[in-house]
Amino acid sequence: MDHSDNDCLLITISSHSELGYIYAKDVQYKLDSLWQHFTANQCPTLAGKPNLFFIQACQGDQLDGGVLLSKHTTETDGESSMSYKIPIHADFLIAYSTIPGFSSWRNTTKGSWFIQSFCHELDRNGTKYDILKLLTFVCQRVALDFKSNTPDCQMMHQQKQIPCITTMLTRLLVFTEKK
Repeated sequence: MDHSDNDCLLITISSHSELGYIYAKDVQYKLDSLWQHFTANQCPTLAGKPNLFFIQACQGDQLDGGVLLSKHTTETDGESSMSYKIPIHADFLIAYSTIPGFSSWRNTTKGSWFIQSFCHELDRNGTKYDILKLLTFVCQRVALDFKSNTPDCQMMHQQKQIPCITTMLTRLLVFTEKK
């Protein structure tokens, strides 16, 4: 496909996953096979453009009970007309709802913690901050604002989750209003 008129590629997947595979109705796929079709050598019209993948799926069955902390606080992109060579996987960002080996949680009425938080940040700050800052806020929201609620099953009750972000972006990405 010709993506010359597109600013970026964004793919969101919501499914079941385990041990590096994502499950579909027909078969299981290796997660990394999803983005191999969009590398700069396979899809030249996306070369140098952000390729964003958001994966809402478990990556295993481990649970994260979390730890209790005491409250504390913590404290240009340049364009050039020169030609240059980039790695074929440059400008990819892959955001997983959880870290490898762990379960990913969802609310039965409001949906996944990760997608809820991502949508909230896009609505609130989507044109104000770059994608990495937005995803840091998503991680913070998922980590602090959510815990599982399954009082009938103590092993699953009050569990936590943290998203996992892999980035190969080569510049800041800020979503602007399309004119």
